[in-house]
Amino acid sequence: MAQNDVFQGKMDPEIAALLGVDAQPQPQHGANVPDYASLFNDGESDETQGEAEDIDITAAGFPEITKSLEDTPHPAFEDPNYYKTALAGEGNITQRVHGILQKFLNAKDPKDKSVFRQQLIPAYWEFLASVGRKAPGKLIDPKKFLLRFGLLHPSFLNSENRTFFARIVVENTLNQPVYYLDEWLKAVGTGIVRNSSTDEVRVAKSNQSIKLQQLLEKAKGKLDGIRVLIRSKDQERLFLEKNLVERIAQIADHYPVTGLPEISSCYTEVQKRIFGDVQELLKSCLKSDRDQDLLIKDYYQAEADVQTLGNKVEEDGGIVEIDIKAVETEFETVRQMAKMTIGRQGNHFPILMNDYFHIQPVDVATRENVISMLAWIENIDSEAFCRSYKNRLNRIPPYVVLIPSYGEYGMCWEPFDRFNRATSRGRIAIPTYPKSLQLAMLTAVGDLRWQVAKEKASYYWMEEGITGYYYQYFQKMKLKGDLKESFIQDYITWMVKESDAIQRLDKELRGIFWRHIPFAQHVKDKLKNRSYVYQELYQRDINRSMSDGY
Repeated sequence: MAQNDVFQGKMDPEIAALLGVDAQPQPQHGANVPDYASLFNDGESDETQGEAEDIDITAAGFPEITKSLEDTPHPAFEDPNYYKTALAGEGNITQRVHGILQKFLNAKDPKDKSVFRQQLIPAYWEFLASVGRKAPGKLIDPKKFLLRFGLLHPSFLNSENRTFFARIVVENTLNQPVYYLDEWLKAVGTGIVRNSSTDEVRVAKSNQSIKLQQLLEKAKGKLDGIRVLIRSKDQERLFLEKNLVERIAQIADHYPVTGLPEISSCYTEVQKRIFGDVQELLKSCLKSDRDQDLLIKDYYQAEADVQTLGNKVEEDGGIVEIDIKAVETEFETVRQMAKMTIGRQGNHFPILMNDYFHIQPVDVATRENVISMLAWIENIDSEAFCRSYKNRLNRIPPYVVLIPSYGEYGMCWEPFDRFNRATSRGRIAIPTYPKSLQLAMLTAVGDLRWQVAKEKASYYWMEEGITGYYYQYFQKMKLKGDLKESFIQDYITWMVKESDAIQRLDKELRGIFWRHIPFAQHVKDKLKNRSYVYQELYQRDINRSMSDGY
């Protein structure tokens, strides 16, 4: 978590030092082989600009999906020049991909086919990297669907599957942080999101433009954090004032004295005790007001920092320029994500074909299917996408990157931005063609939950929070294997079985999950009537809520 001295009512010293100012308070896609002739013309695409994303941390949930498929299929999937257009303009690597693909499709001996398959995988990824470098610009449809679905030619799919892919919604009209690969690379290249963290990549300290971008992200995170705290403090003060008015009304409530109807009765013993409550409420109101006043001043200063840094970044041209190096680095990171979501025993073939596409449309990780699954998860685990900051839970759904691969599991790449721990999104990767979309999403969210809790607890992760309790349970039961993987599997059981009153977890572990990964209240209300086991846990909640330690 961020340090408690973030909000000090003055410019961040790091920002001040960089800008050379005083850090003092300021004012305010059974294949027919396509035609392979005349493919390789070079071409360039137009560049576009991007702006940083504004995260709405007040959103209550995911939008309802009213349209999961388009009524009319996209015409690109019936374009006879699709393959030619997809390969064109990528240099010599297209000749290599084209040659190996011909051998792979025409091979009769399974051993030969396997050899050509292994040769095609790295060549295709190299080719796709070339396409990816153009993602920040305006991609033509075949190249877009290459990055998005791994669709090299529509004839590699039968008519039914081809129609399905042709009807997938292309534009992001839902305003959710779920990205197809082409969209993600564009966002990175145009500065909407920064590169994913890797152990191999280090930003040179002398790179002033990158340094400015990082400081800007940090300042925006601080600004968002203060805004949340101000809203929370305002609600706190309103609650205190309402309570105060009610207590005073109780004091002023008199009944006539017997025999003297025009005279009001004296204060009762209960009313006299309320005077002490009123004094405490007045003190609390004053303290809340002072805190809010300081936060408002901090907000104006943080706003000024963001404006100053934003102007400086614009002067340096950092926002409007496309960073090809960032796109190249991010593509390599995405390739590593793909390997990890597929696993060693999975299908690493990167091209969408009928021979490998064996899942139902509902399990394809389209943007709409993924958002629906995220909403299902949040409906059960109401705090799945919440992060604690300054003792307040903020709902911050993660970035979801859809990887065009035949994977099995989802994964969390980053729990949050290292430069903005307050309000930045985490990052999870989901394979577009998993065996089960539900399983892939749950593994990713379970991974996210573990990593967020571990980062929050820092050095004390074996002692505090869900990671600490789970670690101690793991040691006590003398369990073997990878700790995080064990947690993720138990999380899946918790979400799929226990949420439906199917008891699969150990009693002690169930209690840990009930407390630290709580079900939504409507799930708890359902479970308490299904079994005495859950009724007992429900009663513990009531007991804790009545004590100071809850």
